[in-house]
Amino acid sequence: MNRRERHPIEIESYRIMRARADFAHFPPLTRAAVERVVHTTADPSWAGEVLADEAALRAGRQALLSGAGLITDVRMVAAGVTARDSRIGLECAGISDLAAREGMTRSAAGIRLAAEEFPDGAVWAIGNAPTALEELLRLAAAGAMRPALVIGVPVGFVGAVESKAALRRSGLPALSTLTERGGAAIAAAVVNALLYFEHDQESGGIR
Repeated sequence: MNRRERHPIEIESYRIMRARADFAHFPPLTRAAVERVVHTTADPSWAGEVLADEAALRAGRQALLSGAGLITDVRMVAAGVTARDSRIGLECAGISDLAAREGMTRSAAGIRLAAEEFPDGAVWAIGNAPTALEELLRLAAAGAMRPALVIGVPVGFVGAVESKAALRRSGLPALSTLTERGGAAIAAAVVNALLYFEHDQESGGIR
């Protein structure tokens, strides 16, 4: 992965952000993820929204650095991660036929097809559809996939809270958000935090 140069505007933005919210109580990778989410949204209230297991984030980071698959539910998540190629569920071949045949959403169908390609050790970043996360959880419970990390932050008023609560109950290695809030930018921010963690530490991004 290429080294990332931090622009002076970003450095100043992090300084202002840290003056407005306390991140010191988070363990290192969780802090990196939470800070990047807050920075992405310019909203310090996100500091109380993100729930993560530090060991899960370590495993996810190691998987990414080792070249494991990164699967996103939608292109918007993939577009926010420029340091790694992603497999996009909604762009899997045969998705429309599967969705019609099984009576499921295209988002869920994309996850099912991607899981056939990446059954073990991948990092999954779900930032849009709760049905995508629900299908991932169903597949994992059935033993059809074993993710290294699930970044489960779908957004919306229907199913988002419930799917994220189910993710936390599942025992899968995960990061999630508590409320209806989430989205592609949040999922991408977490992936980027994991990818750039050591370099951000060295250059003053994470202290």
